[in-house]
Amino acid sequence: MKGRVVILDHVDGRPAAALMVDGQLHDILIDPAGDAPQPGAIYRAVADRPMKGQGGLTLSMGAHKGYLRQAKGIAPGDRLLVQVAASAEPGKAAPVSPRLLFKSRYAIVTPEAPGLNISRRIRDDEERDRLLEIAHAAMEGAPETHGLILRSAAEGVAEDALAGDIAAMRDLAAAVTADTDGPPECLLDAPDAHLTAWRDWADPDPDEVVEGAGAFDTHGVTEAVEAALSPRLALPGGATAFIEPTRALVAVDVNTGADTSLAAGLKANLALVRALPRALRVKGLGGQVTLDLAPMPKKDRRVIEDALRRAFREDGAEVVLAGWTPLGHYEIQKKRDRLPLAALWPTP
Repeated sequence: MKGRVVILDHVDGRPAAALMVDGQLHDILIDPAGDAPQPGAIYRAVADRPMKGQGGLTLSMGAHKGYLRQAKGIAPGDRLLVQVAASAEPGKAAPVSPRLLFKSRYAIVTPEAPGLNISRRIRDDEERDRLLEIAHAAMEGAPETHGLILRSAAEGVAEDALAGDIAAMRDLAAAVTADTDGPPECLLDAPDAHLTAWRDWADPDPDEVVEGAGAFDTHGVTEAVEAALSPRLALPGGATAFIEPTRALVAVDVNTGADTSLAAGLKANLALVRALPRALRVKGLGGQVTLDLAPMPKKDRRVIEDALRRAFREDGAEVVLAGWTPLGHYEIQKKRDRLPLAALWPTP
């Protein structure tokens, strides 16, 4: 199965979407069971109590609790609009942010962040000028404090389609941000897996979209997911890695396999680095990630650092490359933007 294929199905009755690139599972989205706050949802919240020594505070969001890390200037009882920033661990408050983003296929409206910006991936000057002209016209009537970011998928899109997409987000943002009075409640649900796939897998456009019951089985998604649920990750050149989440961190161990050459460690580590962003995304893993790399000379550490920086930049994941530990491990902090695949996929 060559090309970029989006497959829409359901898992235990919940919307699910998979992105296959040249027959390899590149990403998968599955709606969780229950009603816990999900990333992207917007709530009208009431400040509860500060968390002493942490600088944050808890929020009442109706039936749920939120946690705001930076709470300077917010007093208990204040009302504010917040957006769920990441999936919460069971029993914990959902991490939220007061910086709202209204994201569509081609545009992102940014309340309290005025200005018009275009993705740096769009480099053609004439196209950038065209997009700016469309954006200025489409944002007429929006509050002065609302800004706009045009995503890379907007490049080459017809004027009517782009203007309509921007206007829909403009009107939605204006309506939600004006709805500040009332008790704590959800004002905007998080997008489901099908909508997120349509919105975020548009650059480049898929070569094919397949939808229907059983599509995961007939297009290799089920088999790929079962492989992703295994801790073992086969790497090019015969090396292997094991990616195993614990309560505290995600441990990644690299083995060179049958290669006994002097450069075996470096080759295995580079193979792991190139595969790591996709593997973490598909497995739905984040937080602290500790790499126990194969043995290699210290002089090769800079090569690994550069490769890690490049791999995660190309992937677009939000990460902090913390660096080497005294024991020679490498630590990464990755944003938890979804639940683990193991918690969403039904067990046999």
